[in-house]
Amino acid sequence: MRAVVIGSGPNGLCGAIALAQAGLDVEVHEEQATIGGGARSLELTLPGFVHDVCSAIHPLGRDSPFLRSLELELEWVEPPAQVAHPFDDGTAVTVERDVDATADQLGGDARAYRELVGPLVEHWEAVEPVLLGPLPAPPRAAARLARALGARAALRLVRAALADARSLAEQTFAGERARALLAGNASHSLLPLERRPTGGFALALLALGHVAGWGFPRGGAQRISDALAAKARELGVEVVVESRVHRLPDSDVVLADVSPRELLRLARGRFPARYERALERYRYGVGAFKVDWALDGPVPWRAEAAARTATLHLGGTLAELSASEWSPWAGRAAERPFVLFAQHTLFDPTRAPEGKHTAWGYCHVPHASSESMTEPIEAQVERFAPGFRELVLARSELGPLELEARNRNLVGGDINVGAMDLGQLLTRPTRRRVPYRTPLAGVYLCSAATPPGAGVHGLCGWSAARVALADLAERA
Repeated sequence: MRAVVIGSGPNGLCGAIALAQAGLDVEVHEEQATIGGGARSLELTLPGFVHDVCSAIHPLGRDSPFLRSLELELEWVEPPAQVAHPFDDGTAVTVERDVDATADQLGGDARAYRELVGPLVEHWEAVEPVLLGPLPAPPRAAARLARALGARAALRLVRAALADARSLAEQTFAGERARALLAGNASHSLLPLERRPTGGFALALLALGHVAGWGFPRGGAQRISDALAAKARELGVEVVVESRVHRLPDSDVVLADVSPRELLRLARGRFPARYERALERYRYGVGAFKVDWALDGPVPWRAEAAARTATLHLGGTLAELSASEWSPWAGRAAERPFVLFAQHTLFDPTRAPEGKHTAWGYCHVPHASSESMTEPIEAQVERFAPGFRELVLARSELGPLELEARNRNLVGGDINVGAMDLGQLLTRPTRRRVPYRTPLAGVYLCSAATPPGAGVHGLCGWSAARVALADLAERA
């Protein structure tokens, strides 16, 4: 039997591997000149400076259930701390692998942090199948989680996971450090912090910091894609670049690692009208504006703890982060944006010439915005690292439209490939019992527009491939 995979992001490659493992003849077609989708690396600034084009830190890259099973040939780098959130007083709170070491930085909120995050970490083996898959999660996975936590604790966890981050932070913590720490993690959702389930995003990322770490591959995110492609080729998969697909091919199985908008283009009116309307109603979120820097030295953080991690949340207090994340949804750029910042070369010197460094940062902006955010982003970095601008040798700016041009899945610069609020988190892309299956026999959607959503984990592709293989077995 033959399968065609459209798109070579981690989901497409993982889907291709799963199909090839089952004995199918598989082709992968990639429009761009290099494979990887959201896991690419290029010299965006100066020769010898390697920058990740989109995703840069990978809490699930090493420890997603499917990637873990592949035993990829990658060298993972894990800094001493997983993430740092600096404050204007020159201090920072860090997420450590140890829950207690993190909680001890939070003063009077230490016990509340342990009670909120500790059960997730302690019972991660039961949490992971419900959160990550393979999806759709069987009822026994939810039952096992309830048994592991106990009914009352499981109910508390569900309520916290479905809450908005601002309410969860204010109701759980009394101090600003703990509230800001939770808010920074929630901001990865690209949603206003007053919108559900941003609390769940925060809990998942904090727990992953303790369970798996926020690591990254030595040499760049491209190494993940290259390792997946190498594994696929070992299984006989043909990977073709610069090969744009113009319509859904005739094949026993088609996995489309594309956005719903692109799926409609490929289908060319072959879907039933009801399904087409559902895909047309799919909601994309706000965009991202990203800056990469080539630096003459390490970032001069005022908080010493900030040099212990590759990942920083720059934005100050809960109130500041809340204002920042509301702005793009209201159609305006934030004056003081929340900045997700990465400094790989402190721990991976292979990404820059000797003695030099790279940095990576982005903020959230209105969908498809063309406004430059370099100045406010750099002002936020300078706020916590005076003298940063003096180190800049060169910079690369990628706004929403440039990001979409490099990866058509990022519609309007939406790096989550669709808003991940309650109305669309588990019903991506439409309200179907099995979201990967389309009305066309043999055609499946496997992008981040399906559960569990965005991230370099390959789980959308794996889950879609499992559904495809089950359907093949049923038709046989």
